[in-house]
This record gives sequence, C-alpha cells and structure tokens, in this order.
Amino acid sequence: MKHIAEGLDHPECVAWDPRGFVYAGGEAGQLYRIDTSNGTFEQVCDTRGWILGICLDGEGNAYLCDPKNRAVFVATSEGRLAKLSSGIDRWPMSLPNFPVFDSLGNLFVSDSGVWGEATGRIYRIDPLGRTELWSKDAVHFTNGLAFDRAGEFLYVVESTLPGISRIRIAADGSAGEREVVVEMPGTVPDGIAIDVEGTLYIACYRPDRIYTFSPTGELSVFADDYQGTEIGAPTNVAFGDPDLKTLYVASLARWHVGAISVAVPGLPLHRPNPIALRERSDE
Repeated sequence: MKHIAEGLDHPECVAWDPRGFVYAGGEAGQLYRIDTSNGTFEQVCDTRGWILGICLDGEGNAYLCDPKNRAVFVATSEGRLAKLSSGIDRWPMSLPNFPVFDSLGNLFVSDSGVWGEATGRIYRIDPLGRTELWSKDAVHFTNGLAFDRAGEFLYVVESTLPGISRIRIAADGSAGEREVVVEMPGTVPDGIAIDVEGTLYIACYRPDRIYTFSPTGELSVFADDYQGTEIGAPTNVAFGDPDLKTLYVASLARWHVGAISVAVPGLPLHRPNPIALRERSDE
C-alpha cells in the first residue's frame, strides 16, 4: 500500500474529490485536504469535535459527521463551516457517523447510537436542508453507508451485528424492508464502498483487515495487516482517481492515508448541488 499523506491526526474517514484531492478527518475536528499529485496536505477547517464520515457535493463542499458536537456540518473549500443538522426534536442526533448522497440530492446520515445497544438509526436531509428520521431498522451500531448502482438499496454497515444489511428504497423514497446481506463473526466492520460490478469493499476496525463480498456471496480477505502498521484500524475506504481504480484507505490507528490499486473501478458517487444550509435543527 502506498502512503499518500503522513502526519494526520488518526484519520477516521476518507473521500475523493475529482478536482485532484482527497479529504480526511482528524480526531480533534480537523478537516484535511490532500493533494494527490505531491502528497502535501492542508487543514481546511476545524469543528473542534471529531470528524467521522465525509462526503462531497458537486461544488466540493464537504459534509462532515461530528459525534462530539452531535451534528452534521458542511465546510466549503475555502474553509467556511456551518451546521447543517442536529437531527429532529424528537430524535436528536446521538453519534452521527457517515453521510452519503442519493441520486436525488438527499443526504443520508447514519447515527450509530450507543455501543452495545440497538439504538442506531438513519436520517435523511433533503436538498432544502430539512431533516427527517428515515429508518430505525438497522440498529446495531449503524455505521458506513453505500447505495447500489441501481439505487434500489442502501447498504448499511452494522458494526455490532456484526455484518452488512441493506434497506430497500421504496417507490416513494421511504425505507422499505431490511435484510441481512452478510454476517461477519469475529470482526468489527466500519466502512463500505461498492465497485461497478457490485462487489462490496468492507473496512474493519477490528481486525486490521479489508474484505470483499462478491455479488455471488463470497466473502474474501482483500488486504490484511496483522501488525496494524500499514492498515491500522481501516475504518473507511473510498474509490478515487479519474479511473476510480484506486482504493483510498483511512487508518484510524495510524497517521496516514493509503492507496491500493484495484482491477475493477469503483461505483461513481452522487455529487449533487449543495444542500441549503441551516443553523438549527428542523422541527
């Protein structure tokens, strides 16, 4: 694995920007922007919390899950920071973990809840910034999220299941039935990414390992590091580069972001127009 940046503060998540950058977060609220051409990085902003999941819209704004502030923030490329959502009055966010856009510009956000308790949930924030509780079915420390190619399912990492489930997207956009896709005993899965053939890449906080799960149902080890020095608690992964044949890896237990070449390109992510910003939670 190639290191593309060194000296980061225990990066939890990673996101690729088609402008030639990779974004990562630090455990003290830092948002880093890495220049993939030379490996240099700069700190864009600081939430003074802890950055978990990151995703980007079509203008390069970064959407940040911050569990210490119990909110989702959005940061412009110039470093301006605003709160997007803290959940809703009845269901405030507890541990916002990972964001992902659908094809309509809605932002789906996992809330892990309390470790060891079945309290996870998923919010949906529409393009106007309005928040709703979308699902309470994938409850086992709800973590990484990814949409399939057809937009029929939202794949969900449930860290204490442990394994991957998926929720069908109903015709009206509401949450349909949840089903377990694969159980992974003896692991703590965290992040997920999907390639164009439908293979899931599953990053595990424990052990220091990345799995693949094929469309035919085969769970395989893609990368493993028993010493935890190159791939140390690989919490999240993201496909990047123009051909989407690089898998970027965030190692929470280390100080770097790595890159691994893959044969099959990743599924392009939705990058819609920016969501309207709000400074308060929606009713």
